[in-house]
Amino acid sequence: MPVIRLPYSDLESLTGTSIERIKEQMPLMPADVERVESEYMDVEFFPNRPDLFSVEGVARALRQFLEVEPGLVHYEVEKSGIEMVVDPSVGAVRPYIACGVAKGVHLNSNAIESLMQLQEHLHRGIGRNRAKIAIGLHDLKKVKPPFKYLAVEPGFAFIPLDYEEEMSLSEILARHPKGVAYGHILKGRAKYPLILDSTGNTLSFPPIINAELTRVTESTTDLFIDVTGMDMNVTIALNIVASALVERGGRIQSVLIHYPDGDKETPHLEPKKMVISMDDVNSLIGIELGEQECKRCCERMGLDAKVVPGGKIELMIPAYRYDIIHTRDIIEDIAIGYGYNRIKPENPTTSGSVIGEEHPVEERKSIIREIMTGLGYFEVITFILTSARKQFELMQRAEDEESGAVKVASPISSEYTMLRCSILPNLLEILASNKHRDMPQRIFEVGPVISAKDFEEREHLASLSIHATANFAEVKSVVDAVLKELGYDYGDGDGGVESKVEVVESADDAFLAGRRADIIINSEKRGVFGEIHPQVLLNFGLDYPVVGFELDVS
Repeated sequence: MPVIRLPYSDLESLTGTSIERIKEQMPLMPADVERVESEYMDVEFFPNRPDLFSVEGVARALRQFLEVEPGLVHYEVEKSGIEMVVDPSVGAVRPYIACGVAKGVHLNSNAIESLMQLQEHLHRGIGRNRAKIAIGLHDLKKVKPPFKYLAVEPGFAFIPLDYEEEMSLSEILARHPKGVAYGHILKGRAKYPLILDSTGNTLSFPPIINAELTRVTESTTDLFIDVTGMDMNVTIALNIVASALVERGGRIQSVLIHYPDGDKETPHLEPKKMVISMDDVNSLIGIELGEQECKRCCERMGLDAKVVPGGKIELMIPAYRYDIIHTRDIIEDIAIGYGYNRIKPENPTTSGSVIGEEHPVEERKSIIREIMTGLGYFEVITFILTSARKQFELMQRAEDEESGAVKVASPISSEYTMLRCSILPNLLEILASNKHRDMPQRIFEVGPVISAKDFEEREHLASLSIHATANFAEVKSVVDAVLKELGYDYGDGDGGVESKVEVVESADDAFLAGRRADIIINSEKRGVFGEIHPQVLLNFGLDYPVVGFELDVS
């Protein structure tokens, strides 16, 4: 979670209250105070509150929470007269942009550092490491509107931030630290996005780097803000940055953006309206709050509240609070405004006949763990989130309907883009991380997998054994022992849970041909085992033979 550095001098001047009171109340916001030094404190905030990723946002929230200035901050957005033209050429590269102007900003070294901190935390969080959103801050007096957002050839050159020499866009991607770090976002593009002023000067090469020309310094008073991205959520980041600049004395002005399909004006800092029921509030929090007390709690969280007939509260939500989506989010804010420390814990009331017991699934998993540890295997637990590269490409498996991936809608990393449909790739990663350990190594995991075929969660058991003489006979004996202990029977047994178990030749390319087999139970494929294919071992960086199996034990 983001850790924000809060200088005491800034906090006191922006909140109008003492640092002693701030230290006392900060943990109740809620926030986790990581470090307290003589001139600053480092505080960790939850990722769902990006409006608190700067000292300006924290100061605003403190004024409300400490009731110095409770309630909604009302923002006036003037018209700047500045226009941004979006060229059709950028549509296939990075199609969306939101812009704004902050006039009369008072900047010092702390303010600049805070703005850079806010920018980078927004890049990592809602920006998904700049892939979805990237923010540029510019000294407006050094450029001349109107501006143009377009895509240009890689040979276009300008002087990037922190450099003195002119570099082409392709050189920036190859040599500039930001280009090396974020160049993958533009990989495969024939042209790159650029923001120019009316005289041809470069403001920004999004999402990589700004121009040195528009560097923000302590003498900067007028700021131009651009936020580019892959959807209209660019307005969220713009609202957060613009409202933070108001705390530094800025007057926010709008920019008219000419898209090929119509015009838009940003930023929009008007609050949105929601209505909640007092019955829902008291039911979810578990206490009896009066309407006026509830109103006060809302105002402590920066919301405007008005009691309306029918036991309801009408609220106005600030534009920078994009985390408030449902009435439940407001009720959480009310609980924070009331104070978790004031809510007395109570033991839940249950019937005397209600007695907890182990879930049948967990009971079966406990048996499986006992079997595997008895066979000399160590248990590991790995992430359910993984990537298609690990699940399919490195395993030499095709992604099809049977083994399809349940994709993550907005992955924060290329390493975690889907839910696993097999455990074996995770175990191979564990072995790769422990190559320096003594052999043999034998590990297993029993846990959930999810397939896109039916979106059903299934329990799988997977195991691997790595050492110089690992072979098919070894893993076959382990599979036989596991099936026998679980009550499965080869042939027409009369006491097994499943009476018909067969082992047939497999076509799974993760295993070596001729040394692989499928496990068929009652005519249904339930697992696979064998010697891991040498190419798969190379893909995971392993040097010794590996045998293993994976079995559906749902």
